[in-house]
Amino acid sequence: MPEKPEVITVTKKLERRLKNRKITACHVYYEPIIDYPSVKEFSTRIKGQTMHEFTTRGKWIVITLDQDYLLIHLRMEGKFFFRERGVPLEKHHHVVFTIDDEEELHFQDVRKFGRMKLIPKDKILTMPPFTELGLEPWDKHLTVEYLREHLKKKRIPIKTALLDQSIITGIGNIYDDEILFLSHIFPLTPACLLNDDELAAIIRNTVITLDKAIKEGGTTIRNYTSEEGVTGLFQNHLYVHTKVGEPCPNCGTKIVKIKVNGRGTYYCPSCQKQTERS
Repeated sequence: MPEKPEVITVTKKLERRLKNRKITACHVYYEPIIDYPSVKEFSTRIKGQTMHEFTTRGKWIVITLDQDYLLIHLRMEGKFFFRERGVPLEKHHHVVFTIDDEEELHFQDVRKFGRMKLIPKDKILTMPPFTELGLEPWDKHLTVEYLREHLKKKRIPIKTALLDQSIITGIGNIYDDEILFLSHIFPLTPACLLNDDELAAIIRNTVITLDKAIKEGGTTIRNYTSEEGVTGLFQNHLYVHTKVGEPCPNCGTKIVKIKVNGRGTYYCPSCQKQTERS
């Protein structure tokens, strides 16, 4: 699944091609992808609106239009492709936007898990997903006190807690492993038992890890590439994720893999020692 750095990479790529351009038509070929409003209203209302600003919120792409915000979640394998106008529709291309009556933007999703919303500007802060998302990793309000308050009643593993988008947005499985490795925290440690130094380390290493991944264009795992011509390079800089059996870059101990709530989890048993808390 694309994570925050991949979503930012896709958003920047789209901005370069689409900023200040108009959506002149929209055709939906797999209706469940449109999460809000109805498919008919979505297709009708978006027509004629210009795309002004491109940003992200959590793992959502957020495009500012004239009257609305277009929100797009790539989920497992959502991708965008630019095509000449009128070309035959390819398999798994489920939403097609016509841009300036000149070319088309196709949304492909083999797994069909991607979602789109068209939300009026005056409702964006009172509707999901914005009402359900926590702080961005770079938010000045993401402090030790904030994390302590939000984790104090959670006995779930810290590995699982960091995936909770209502606390910190944008951390997925890959970067979760990398953050905990850099923070020297055992993945199964109950979130409520972390001390302030460990919480500070998580905040610090979240920013370090995501900043580096964004610089490298994200991480390509399996068959995911963020957009035509965009392939992440951060996989060349991973410390532990997918590195089972390889030596730890810090101490040489072999990286091991366990399952935490069904998620493949990689860590160094020496640098991230299990303690009595776990």
